[in-house]
Amino acid sequence: MIVECDQCRAKYHYDEARFAGKPSKKLRCSKCRAIFEIFNTHAYEAQPPLRSPIAAGETRTRRSADMFPEAAVRPEPARERRRSAGPLKLPLEEKLSLAVIAGPDAGRMFAIETPRVVIGREEVDLALDDPEISRHHAAIEVRGDDILLLDLGSTNGTFVGDQAISQAPLENQSEFTIGGSTLMLIVTAA
Repeated sequence: MIVECDQCRAKYHYDEARFAGKPSKKLRCSKCRAIFEIFNTHAYEAQPPLRSPIAAGETRTRRSADMFPEAAVRPEPARERRRSAGPLKLPLEEKLSLAVIAGPDAGRMFAIETPRVVIGREEVDLALDDPEISRHHAAIEVRGDDILLLDLGSTNGTFVGDQAISQAPLENQSEFTIGGSTLMLIVTAA
């Protein structure tokens, strides 16, 4: 599906499978950094319209929560992993990867091979070609099954959804944004 930023009208290709059954999703425009919301048309096909229906195949964005109040209900947040003070170590039976799903490096995959990975522009474990990312922007720390995303005092912040974070737990298919890039954690069996 093609989605459009409310502010600068930049258009992006968005894979509908990434809705994962959710009625809507917030995205950050990599050009103007505005946050806009897109809607899963398939989630509305199964429900009777309350206000303004979304036709099959149509994409809508919204600027305010009152446009579709029924979609403003957010699914429960993903199960928060318990935070462990244990030593940094990779899980024994799983492989971890990061996929860049939006931004200048979209389509690239990176294997996580050490329990602490620093993400940034230069002199880091995972370097991205994104001018909006700080030199040392964020880190991922792995303590067995517990995975934590940390902001390293970046200029433009680290976001999970539309929330700026200093640290946040991650799990399989968690998405986060640094600069103009969105990354997804992928956990697979070893």
